[in-house]
Amino acid sequence: MTWHVAEEDLRAYARGELAAPLLWSADTHLTGCAQCRTRLASAVDPVALDAGWQRLDAELDAPRPGVVERLLVRLGLADHTARLLAATPVLRRSWLLSVVSLLVMTVLMVHLADRPALFLALAPLLPLAGVALSYGPAVDPTYEMAAVAPLHGFRLLMIRTVAVLTAGLAFNGLATLALPAYGLLALTWLLPALALTATGLVLTPRLGPVLAPTVVGGAWLTLLAVAQTRHQETLAPFTAAGQSAAAAVTVLATVLLYQTRDRFDARPLTGFPDGGER
Repeated sequence: MTWHVAEEDLRAYARGELAAPLLWSADTHLTGCAQCRTRLASAVDPVALDAGWQRLDAELDAPRPGVVERLLVRLGLADHTARLLAATPVLRRSWLLSVVSLLVMTVLMVHLADRPALFLALAPLLPLAGVALSYGPAVDPTYEMAAVAPLHGFRLLMIRTVAVLTAGLAFNGLATLALPAYGLLALTWLLPALALTATGLVLTPRLGPVLAPTVVGGAWLTLLAVAQTRHQETLAPFTAAGQSAAAAVTVLATVLLYQTRDRFDARPLTGFPDGGER
């Protein structure tokens, strides 16, 4: 072989600055010339080579964003916020399909039995359960990632709460459209749903992310059972007075939630500080 890559071109090749058509010639020649490959190895800066390998490793190891994550980024959310939302357990396909199936079966039973109270009793519990399953070490497989994220615990909880409530309330709203015969009565689940969710969040620092919504859900079912014993045409929580009470509870719980926001600083193992102290 009588021709070899010039020293200047070889150094430009090593820096990635050699332009075509010399680049093509150098590529072809290096595949068959051991001498030029040796010269190329000596021309490469070891520091730059190590940095290049590190960049390549970082690119290969970086997780590939899914469809939901890419959509959230396009909507203007920061990359880390979109990733935490996309990793929320209750926004996975299995959870969403189970919620849709449950609502469809409930609507069918309401049509068959003509008992709208069945839907009204269930609908407020779904957002409460969704929020409970979106945060906390006992139920969230991505909790460790969330705990070390550069976010205040309260902000992370609110981000996931808004996402879960948006999905849950949207599904409940679609189910409500399937009950046009009941008019405004079919919408009276909304205020109780907000009241239950806000109350569950307020109790979370004290009782934990699992026990708090469990207690609130049990209290809701007990209230409905007591109201059922009065044999009224419309259960008390879904009357004008009941709706006013639910709105008042929502406002009060929201104020208390904001005042106790510092108690939501997460810890990787225990989830929440004992007694709410930082």
